[in-house]
Amino acid sequence: MIKTLLAQVKEFKKASFLTPVFMILEVVVETLIPLVMADMIDHGVEAGNISYLYQRGAIMALLAVAGLVTGILGGKYGAYASSGFARNLRKAMYTNIQTYSFSNIDKFSTASLITRLTTDVTNLQNAYQMILRMCTRAPASLICAMAMAFMINARIASIYLIAVIFLGCFLVFIMRKATKYFREVFEKYDDLNASVQENINAVRVVKAYVREDYETTKFQKACNKVYEMFVRAEKLVVMNMPVMQFTVYACILGISWLGAKMIVGGSLTTGELMSLLTYCMNILMSLMMLSMVFVMVTMSAASAERVSEVINEKADLADPQNPVMEVADGSIVFDHVDFSYKKDSKEPVLKDINLSIHAGETIGIIGGTGSAKSSLVNLISRLYDVSSGSVKVGGVDVRKYHMDSLRNQVAVVLQKNVLFSGTILENLRWGDKDASEEECRRVCQLACADDFIEKMPDKYHTYIEQGGTNVSGGQKQRLCIARALLKKPKVLILDDSTSAVDTATDARIRKAFAEEIPDTTKLIIAQRISSIQSADRIIVMDEGRISGFGTHEELMKNNAIYQEVYNSQIKGGGDFDENKGGEQA
Repeated sequence: MIKTLLAQVKEFKKASFLTPVFMILEVVVETLIPLVMADMIDHGVEAGNISYLYQRGAIMALLAVAGLVTGILGGKYGAYASSGFARNLRKAMYTNIQTYSFSNIDKFSTASLITRLTTDVTNLQNAYQMILRMCTRAPASLICAMAMAFMINARIASIYLIAVIFLGCFLVFIMRKATKYFREVFEKYDDLNASVQENINAVRVVKAYVREDYETTKFQKACNKVYEMFVRAEKLVVMNMPVMQFTVYACILGISWLGAKMIVGGSLTTGELMSLLTYCMNILMSLMMLSMVFVMVTMSAASAERVSEVINEKADLADPQNPVMEVADGSIVFDHVDFSYKKDSKEPVLKDINLSIHAGETIGIIGGTGSAKSSLVNLISRLYDVSSGSVKVGGVDVRKYHMDSLRNQVAVVLQKNVLFSGTILENLRWGDKDASEEECRRVCQLACADDFIEKMPDKYHTYIEQGGTNVSGGQKQRLCIARALLKKPKVLILDDSTSAVDTATDARIRKAFAEEIPDTTKLIIAQRISSIQSADRIIVMDEGRISGFGTHEELMKNNAIYQEVYNSQIKGGGDFDENKGGEQA
């Protein structure tokens, strides 16, 4: 974990080195000031030597300026190093997330990743700055002050030693107890962020069902859990200050009482006593700084683990050595394919799938909810790897391709359509960043999206709100289809991507595909038989298996499930899930 985090210091190593150097210099200067002050009192004030006072006063002023400069430089480099460290952590996490396969992403919730990129990294940033500055300054100040105190009077300095041992044991006790609570706190933050995210994403549903009070109550519960965990942790941490103050005042009383007796006895001077009191404050303030570092490190320990998890997570899918860079054609072959989302699953999602699809064919896929239609097509672009068997595109196993090359030739319009904030053109150019406006218009005509775009005030320069909230479901689907077509793919997969489109527009899209991109293999997942009836062949999925594969006419003759759905839909109003295994129409 530590190695993972320190690897992100990178170009900020110099600043990370200079920060403790300047902090140590500041400590050395601060340690010298009490010595000069003691000399000033013993040989200047008590002797009445004004010139000596001026001389030592000038030295103290120079030391103070030197302490100020080194302190400022230490703070500057510390802030620079910690901010850069946090930037690199966020970059490393975000970059690694982009390499994740779907199975990797399934391990982390969206809310958890957001918490790790924000709250957890901020905790580490603060902890890193504290370690560079306070974790260097406090021990250095403690050691220097203790050495000077023993040099002046070992008997009185032993009081410091007792105080240091007592406080050290107490801090270890607090740290061990509080760490557990802080680790739980950040897990509760995930729940809090999840509640906010879910509520904002579904705000229209919340308002439609008048559930604002329910959502508010749910959020308050999440807030209360975070509050309760913080209270438990802080109850332990706040004990630090009163114990620290008790120790400071006890030391001052002990030094004053013992020092006064020694001054009367002639074994200690007034200046030396004042220096010892100053070093007392230095030592105990150093312990207080260390306690603050311990608290921050305690809080950030859980954050460090969570951030390291994201950085160290290795993508389940990787490019092979000497990958194939070109996809020859759009032919697809499934050879005895089994697939499970988890390796330890007892029952596979897809079972013994055998398919052979020719380049340029239009293949319809129909099946009930949970029949693994989407799982089937996800294997083609290698969003997941098969558990056994093989999937071939263009005659080559998809695992032998460079993933970017494969996915550039296998365009997928997913069941959940996503548009990004930006203009229509910017969204379309996700398919091809160098596409001209004319090319964008062309694919929009194929996807029947140009009709509504031309009616918009700014046409192709119309701004799309985040998530595409200012366009309808059908319009969003057509824009996503156009975006996929811009890739000029050899395989086009439409995962129930025309469900929000009216029947007439759906027919126009299918006709345009047949006429304009005949060489592209098209796989269309649909619930309406009318959407796939004219396909070259149709796959009927049932509980992870292929129940039937053939033309519409062939399935009408020999596939009972297909017959039931067709008859119910011709009759009007039926869908696959309602009629599968139901009463024959």
